[in-house]
Amino acid sequence: MSQDSRNAQSRAVTVDDTGVRRTLADGSVESVTWEELKSVVIRVIPEGPWSEDVFLMLAGSDGTGTAVPSGDPAADALIERLQTLPGFDNERFIEAMTTDADEAYVVWTAASA
Repeated sequence: MSQDSRNAQSRAVTVDDTGVRRTLADGSVESVTWEELKSVVIRVIPEGPWSEDVFLMLAGSDGTGTAVPSGDPAADALIERLQTLPGFDNERFIEAMTTDADEAYVVWTAASA
């Protein structure tokens, strides 16, 4: 997925008891259920401050997943939910959210649960 693509921009992100669903500008949908969630990665791309540079990447065991920009209005609710996952690495999360390094930070995997 290219974060620069016009079609990759979010039209809506929903975080609920089922999982995370992101509807893109072109109408396509990316989603992952909490039940299928296998990893959470914070991807930092040094593009800021004028474009989105931090993404919450959620991957499901069934091949589904989505990348939610940290600036999305639903990101706070998503982060709160992610932090309740058993074994979520808050220190690594804080490191990822406070750096401008071009890096991917694994903050949770199902194996750590």
